Parts: sequence; C-alpha cells; structure tokens
Amino acid sequence: MKVILSRKGFDSANGGIVSPIMEDGTLVSFPIPSNDKDTFDDLVYCDQPYSKILEDLKYKGSPNCHIDPDLSIDRRKNSIDGWCPIFGQVNSSSVYLMNSVGVEAGDLFLFFGNYHKVKFADGKYQYIKKTGDFYSDNDLQLIWGYMQVGKIITDSEEQREYSWHPHSNRDMDKEHSNVMFVASEKLSFNENMPGAGVLTYREDRVLTAKSCNKATWIKRSIYDVDAIIGNRKNSSQIDNGIYYAGIWQELGLCETLECEEWAKSIVQ
Repeated sequence: MKVILSRKGFDSANGGIVSPIMEDGTLVSFPIPSNDKDTFDDLVYCDQPYSKILEDLKYKGSPNCHIDPDLSIDRRKNSIDGWCPIFGQVNSSSVYLMNSVGVEAGDLFLFFGNYHKVKFADGKYQYIKKTGDFYSDNDLQLIWGYMQVGKIITDSEEQREYSWHPHSNRDMDKEHSNVMFVASEKLSFNENMPGAGVLTYREDRVLTAKSCNKATWIKRSIYDVDAIIGNRKNSSQIDNGIYYAGIWQELGLCETLECEEWAKSIVQ
C-alpha cells in the first residue's frame, strides 16, 4: 500500500485564512474558492453553513468553491443520489500521481491542510490566541481526511456519470490528464471504517513541529528526503524538522512497512 500526502484546503493563496478546528474536535476543511457551481452555503457544520463561519473568520473571497476531495456526504446540506467519495486531479499533479507515484487501487491518500483552533463566543466563531499552548495559539498543518483508492477513472464519458463532482465537468474534456479517484467501500485494513472520511483533531495528526511555523514538520523518516518519490530538498532551519518549499500538492511516500503502519495509526 503506497501512501500519498495531499495538501488540500485554504492557504495564503487560496482563501487567505486557515480552516478551523472546532471546540468538539471537528476539522472543517474549507474547499478552495473557485468558479464552480457549488457554494459555501451548500456545506454545513452542525446546521451552520460554512458561509456563516467564513464570515465570522473574516473571509473576503468568492462564495463559490471547489469541493474536492469530496469525502463526506454529511457536510453537504442536501443529499445526492448515488453519491460516493471522489478526489480529482489534473495537469502536472495527476501526471505525478499516475506516472511517478503509480497510484493504484488500494493506495491511501492522507489529506492535510492549514488549521487553527476556534471558539464560539458572543455569537461568532473566533480564532483562539494567547493561551500559552502551542497547539491552540498557532496555525498548524495537520492531516484532516483520508481516502483509500477503490477505482481510478480516466475516461471522460465515465467521469461525467459522477455529475456532482467538479472533475466530471465537460470543461475538463480538454484536459487529457484529468483523473478521478473513487474511494473503496471499506478500508482494506479496517472493514469497520468507510474507504474515505474526514478525521477529527488529534495531536498525532499534526504535522507541524512544536515551536515552528506551520509548514515545518516533525522530522519523520517516512517522509524525509530519502523516503519520498521525486526530488525535494529539506529546507528546514532546524535540525529536527522538515520543510519542503515551493508550490506542490502531492508527496508520494516510498512503500515501506513503517510508512504503512504510521498511516494506519493516523486514520484509525
């Protein structure tokens, strides 16, 4: 089982704020703004539309969003007949996944993003600050969702059958590299869990090294420079950290028992 770390959700270039860690531990991943038909009003947390949470957290961008990866029907306001979890990619990112990493059925995506703990006070959601606790006061990069691949779709006609997903759009026809990963029904290593889902906050799911900026990760051998697929330089300013600079979305990890066991522990 190969493991792929995939960066998804708001960042400084897409959305301008970070996604919230709710007081109950729910990880609300804000899909990036887009020109898609879906809107932040279509997504809810405890019957509260994402648009309201975004307004409280001072978001100023588009009301439309790119719901991808689409991992949980529970966060959608309306049900969708035939819905299933899907993640789409295109262009250089899909080429990397298909050609360099060689993603196939059974492989596992771990989705990570930028987060900060929030509280609900005076009728509004607010980022927590100045508590003295590193994990409460700072932006973090952490793993918020997962998907084990059940099926890979590259045929444009078949892709259109999943009409709720943005990568089924006819505008994608000109992108010959468009690929859709459909989740397995259950996890191969835990049949009591669905093949995709959104995780809750736990400290072991935090990638950010303590006392560092959010993009400097705890140094682990499983995603160090010698254990990733492709060429990347560790630009960390601290000895026990890892920082992969630049704009990138996916990081394929070399297939080892250590990596597989770590990924299983993160998901379960």
